[in-house]
Amino acid sequence: MKIMGLDYGDRRIGVAVSDDLGWTAQGVEVIDRLREGAELERIANLVEQYAVEELVVGLPKNMNGTIGPRGEICMAFAEELRTRLKLPVHLWDERLTTVSAQRTLIEADVSRKKRKGVVDKIAAVLILQNYMDSKSKK
Repeated sequence: MKIMGLDYGDRRIGVAVSDDLGWTAQGVEVIDRLREGAELERIANLVEQYAVEELVVGLPKNMNGTIGPRGEICMAFAEELRTRLKLPVHLWDERLTTVSAQRTLIEADVSRKKRKGVVDKIAAVLILQNYMDSKSKK
């Protein structure tokens, strides 16, 4: 069963998809949020293209575990996906995934300009991989 991971941001959405066995996450693309609703259409197309059966949306929590305004926006986005795609959508704590993605790219000596284009995709990979890893431990 394929799972899609999404790192939802104000300007961009990072997208990752699992392999068929649900062991590894691969970055797919970064969706630029240019016009209202276009990102939902693109996600729906990717769900169909990759035969995705489940989605995971990163939930940005505050460091103390509470959910702030950004988290509420992501929760509303997850609900919109659930309604539109008729698939299970899970929220996953994404604290520090973008920081970790940035650090990984810096360590790989990726230029600042190139990092900007892929950091959201790497964050989506981390969100999805962490979610899948937690499921395999149960």
